[in-house]
Order: sequence, then structure tokens, then C-alpha cells
Amino acid sequence: MPRDDIKWTPTPGTSTDEPRQVRRILRLFKPYRARLAVVGLLVGASSLVTVATPFLLKETLDVAIPEGRTGLLSLLALGMIVSAVLTGIFGVLQTLISTTVGQRVMHDLRTAVYGRLQRMSLAFFTRTRTGEVQSRIANDIGGMQVTVTSTATSLVSNLTSVVATIIAMVALDWRLTVVSLLLLPVFVWISRRVGNERKKITTQRQKQMAAMAATVTESLSVSGILLGRTMGRSDSLTRSFADESESLVDLEVRSNMAGRWRMAVIGIVMSAMPAFIYWTAGLALQTGGPDISIGTIVAFVSLQQGLFRPAVSLLSTGVQIQTSLALFQRIFEYLDLPIDITERDQPVHLDRIKGEVRFERVEFRYDDKSGPIIDGIDVTVPAGGSLAVVGPTGAGKSTLGYLVPRLYDVTGGRVTLDGVDVRDLDFDTLARGIGVVSQETYLFHASVAENLRFAKPDATDEEIEQAAKAAQIHDHIASLPDGYETVVGERGHRFSGGEKQRLAIARTILRDPPVLILDEATSALDTRTEHAVQEAIDALSANRTTLTIAHRLSTIRSADQIVVLDSGRVAERGTHEELLEQEGRYAALLRRDAQLEPSS
Repeated sequence: MPRDDIKWTPTPGTSTDEPRQVRRILRLFKPYRARLAVVGLLVGASSLVTVATPFLLKETLDVAIPEGRTGLLSLLALGMIVSAVLTGIFGVLQTLISTTVGQRVMHDLRTAVYGRLQRMSLAFFTRTRTGEVQSRIANDIGGMQVTVTSTATSLVSNLTSVVATIIAMVALDWRLTVVSLLLLPVFVWISRRVGNERKKITTQRQKQMAAMAATVTESLSVSGILLGRTMGRSDSLTRSFADESESLVDLEVRSNMAGRWRMAVIGIVMSAMPAFIYWTAGLALQTGGPDISIGTIVAFVSLQQGLFRPAVSLLSTGVQIQTSLALFQRIFEYLDLPIDITERDQPVHLDRIKGEVRFERVEFRYDDKSGPIIDGIDVTVPAGGSLAVVGPTGAGKSTLGYLVPRLYDVTGGRVTLDGVDVRDLDFDTLARGIGVVSQETYLFHASVAENLRFAKPDATDEEIEQAAKAAQIHDHIASLPDGYETVVGERGHRFSGGEKQRLAIARTILRDPPVLILDEATSALDTRTEHAVQEAIDALSANRTTLTIAHRLSTIRSADQIVVLDSGRVAERGTHEELLEQEGRYAALLRRDAQLEPSS
């Protein structure tokens, strides 16, 4: 389940306000404070041990060797060995804990984004490319892995090392320390500039990766391959993909090379600092300056070289953090998406659902700028009754059906289930109470049994077979070499349209909902297959409240009530016979169907 503490309420400006964004990132690590405290202790201990080595070296060169004190020399040498061993042990433990914490944070982010998307309304997915969604979860979160797993620890470790080393350098000789650190502010300013450049390029790169992922998802799906091949566009699609990939190559090169020369200059200068220190100390001794022992100079240079690695790493970490802010910003954009359809604070739970559905002055529009798709619908479907909704394309039929399970929410009026506004019901009641079989049947790339068990995970083999028999698909499944273990293929392409529909019906039978929404479930089938599927639908609809959205009117003649929609309004209503007598829109639709039916 997604962690509650990272489902933040959207805050204006959060995505672009860097200090707020940094605080938000830090909150990701809050549940792991104890482990991070241990890492901090290990970092501190490691830094102290590392800094102690140059002092041991100074004593060795200034006291133990010149004075021939063998015992002291042995102790100092042993101290250096122990220091190296402890540093290695602390480093391994630090890496283990920090990597574990980082991976847990990555897990929290992935599940938070996925959970957020699961709660989005259907409208979000109708206007968002699937590949874009996948890229946010895979590429953006994956791109943050190094930052989340190691950068935070590296930042603390290097900062601690730098501070401890500078203190030790001052203790040895403050004058040499001032000389060593003169250029440090310039280096910080340069790294900051480099980080800003890489952040901008990273934002462009991730957008390009998302576009390329969307292209791959759409063009390399089964449907995409079929379309590309039959339209003779395979070469064109390949060229288009190559162009997008070429753009990504350029962005990747720019991202990796941004500020590379400037960072290289910093590295060269810091590498050359020991020579400068030796030169400065030598001149001081020759010109009668302060007396500095050889041990002090060697120990100081050892510290200065020890400062070089964490200082450069610290500057690089700063660049990496600024670059990663672009990735975090894209993730936070998804976490901040407003959720249109939510549960009440204290939702109503129905243990037993009778199945009465009412539309009371229902209105729906996609946004404030568009006109109403549904406008003033008043219809009642008694428990166990059937309602058929017909009308021309774009009349609002499917939208009306989707208001019942809250795939959309009404913008006016209300829809009730057993007298309770569906917006007041908990999601469990809606999921148990309402089943949907649509024209767009979706099957997972899994076995037949796994696809059916998606509706009821604890279903027995016998229950699955009974559902398949009711949907008139059992015999076909049993005839397959692997039976119910047959893998259906991507989106079920190993099965025909009618077979997929019957599998979907079997899945819904297994779910056993009191209310059934049939959204043009047979409109894409040929007449013969339609009859077979209709028999399965009749078995499914028995003793249930059924709302049928129909394109072919031959499937809804026995409905208790038929509503004809036109531009989102009820144009006619009545039984099949009553509407025929009116000689209105319904009769005209029937005549249209009769003309479209193939002659026998």
C-alpha cells in the first residue's frame, strides 16, 4: 500500500519552489530516522578514524623514527592498520544501511505514484498517454535511484569528513589551512552553476524519454503492430522512433558533458594543491618564516589529500542533487494530481445490496468550459429490473452508465444505489455491487484461470468452471491443450472477439454483482457470434438489475424500460412496443438497424 505520509495535499508552487521541494524530499526519509542515525554515527566514527591517521603519521616522522623509539613506532604502525580496518568495516555497514533505506524510499515512491494513479478518474487516463505514465514510474523514479540510495549518505559522509579534516588541518597549521582553502568558495559557485545547467537538461531529457516510451508502448503493442503492418507504416514508424532516439542521444551527451570541463579544472587544481603546499612551506623555511616540522608538512599534505576526495565528491553530490530535483519535480507532479473521485470521511457501507438504481436530475460535463454531456436525466431502475439506453453516437449513453460505478462523478443531481447517493458509498460497496462488461474487453497476459480469478482471487476451480459454463465458454477452454492454464496472450489476442467477451462475462459472473452495466457488449461482433454472446449475457443478467447501453437494438427488446438519449437528454422512454407505436426516434433507429442487417 502507498505510504500515507507521502500523499501530500497539492500546494501551489510546490513543484518549482526549490527550498520546499528539498524539504519535501527530506520528509521521504522521516520513517527511517533510526537507521539514518546509525549511519550518522558510523559516518562520524569513520571520519574521526580517518583524520587520526595523519596525526599518527606526524608522530611517526617527528618522534618515533628520529628518536629511535621502536615500541612507539610499533604502536603507531598498529594504530594506522587498525584505522584502515575500522574505516573499511564502517564503510561496508554504512553502505548496507544507506542502500537499504534508499531502496525503501524508492519503493515508497513507486507505490505512492501507482496508488495515486489507481485513484484517478477515468477522465485522466483518456487524456494521458500510457507510455507517459509508465515513464514516470520506470524512468523518472529509476533515474533517482543513485540520488536516493547513496547521495544522502554521501552528502553527510563527505560533509563530516570535510569538516573534521579542516579542523584537523587548523590544529596542525592554520596558515597552511588558509592557503589550501582560498579557492573553495569559487569551486562551490562553479558547481552550483553546473548543477543548474544539468537540472534544465535533465528535465528535457526525461520528457523525451517519456515521449519515446509512449511511442514504444503504442506502436509495439499487438494493436499497434497490426495497424502499422496493414497500413504499410512500419518503416515510417521506425524512422520516427529513430528521430526521437537521436534527440535523446543529444540530450544524454549534453547532460553528461554539462560543466564537465569546469569540474575537471576543479579536480586539477585540488590535485595540484599538495605541490603548492610543499612549495609554500619550503619558501617559508628558506626565508626565515615560521618553523614547520617535516612531520607536520607531510601530515598536513596527507590531510589535504584526504580533503580532496570528499570535497570534490561533495561538489559533485551538489550537482547530482540539483539534477535530481528535476526528476523529483516530475514525480511530485503526479503525487499532487487532484483526485476527483474520493470516499467520504465516513462512507456508507451496504452489507446487502438489493440493486435499485436511480438517476435524479443527473447532469455531467467534463469541465466548466464544455457543455453538458448528460443533462437532466430522471430514470429509475427497480431492483432486478432492466433498463436499456439507446441513441445516436455521442448521445451520452456510455457516460450515463459510467456514472453508476463512479468511473465519473455527476456534476449535477445524483445517482443512487438502494436510495444512497453513490458518492456516499464506500468503494468496497461499489465494487461488490456493480459489474461492468464493456465492448473493450481487457484480458491480462496470463492464464485463463488467472484472468477469471482477477474477479475473485479465492475462487475454486469448480467455481471458475461453473462461471465459464454459464458464459458458454467452458467447452472451448476445455478443448485447448492447456485448458484453463492457457495463456491468453497480450490483451487476449489468442482468442476471438466473441470468446474474449464470454471470458469477460464469466469473470463478471464469478464476481456476482447485483447491478450489471453492459456497455455495447456485442456491438463489435458479427451476428452469429452476437447470438452466442447474448445467450451468455442473458444468463448473466438473470435476477440482476441491468443497465444495457446498446448500439444494436435487437439485443434490448425485452428490457423493462427503454430510454432514447439525444444530446444528453431523454428524447423518448417506454417499452419496445410503446416506443414503436410512437413512431419516433426509436422506431427510426430500428429501421436503420433493419437496413444494416445483412440479408440472409
